[in-house]
Amino acid sequence: MNPRPLDALDLRLLQALQLDGRAPFSRIAQVLGVSDQTVARRFRRLRTTAGLRVLGMTDDSRLGRSSWIVRLGCTPDVADRLAAALAARPDTLYVGLVSGGTEVMCAMRPRSRQERDDLLLGRLRRTPRITSVTAHCLLHHFYGGSLGWLTKINALTPDQTAALCPPPAPPAAGPVRVDEDDERLLGLLREDGRATLTELQHATGLTESVVTRRLERLRTTGVLYFDVQHDTEPLGQEVEAMHWLTVEPAALAAAGRALAAHPEVRFAAATTGTANLVAATLHAGPADLYVYLSERVGALDGVRAAETVLTLRQVKQLTYERSRTPGNPGTAR
Repeated sequence: MNPRPLDALDLRLLQALQLDGRAPFSRIAQVLGVSDQTVARRFRRLRTTAGLRVLGMTDDSRLGRSSWIVRLGCTPDVADRLAAALAARPDTLYVGLVSGGTEVMCAMRPRSRQERDDLLLGRLRRTPRITSVTAHCLLHHFYGGSLGWLTKINALTPDQTAALCPPPAPPAAGPVRVDEDDERLLGLLREDGRATLTELQHATGLTESVVTRRLERLRTTGVLYFDVQHDTEPLGQEVEAMHWLTVEPAALAAAGRALAAHPEVRFAAATTGTANLVAATLHAGPADLYVYLSERVGALDGVRAAETVLTLRQVKQLTYERSRTPGNPGTAR
């Protein structure tokens, strides 16, 4: 059964939440020219029809931490269980089944070198029926993080966008320090980015004023941003692809910036490995993907080779929902 298509107001609401996930419904309603009740009703409906969730995410580069993409070749009988085990880990951000179900792709943000080595050098190597492991450190983000794909759908006018955009975080002067109370707040917001101050106060034991100050600091330093988890089919995007490009080093920055400007691109980064530029894209169908590869990727200067794989099933996007994913966790936890 095809998902219900979204109308213009749905799209405007999604883009508004991408711009500021904690904006009050009253503020969004004022900018969109509708009532508070209409915004609240649409939000509740989109949670059911489009898998909408607003989640507080951590920019680990602001904390001096690195991010990785891990590609795991495996036998088809273990792929689902391996993907579910990785998705259940708190240090993974994205998990998908690709390459006909014989590869699991995982974006991970280990909190320490020990956590990274424990997964890459320990648990994964001990997991049965994994045939290959390649790990790619992300060196520079061209698109992604607080710049979600929904900012590219052009549902809002420039004036509406300006009214909803929070001030950008200043360039990082060095790693931001966070304490245990900050970590508890970040953990709660990863589950629900729109949790109220009262809910956060009760869950942390902090006063409402302290919660407010800590949230403000985490946002203004760029450590905390808000992203929107959603299904792509209701937006007419049925094909998700990952592209691994081998680019001449002198052309890497220009190719990355060009990719970031493509409306199809939801994520792009320079990475270690033979393929030094990786991107995730969304397309209406295989024909659109072909046009994108031949006319957009093919036109990039300095690209010597390109590998494209389709995501057969997205197991985790920002957070893991067991009810929407088959399979039981295995040994990779």
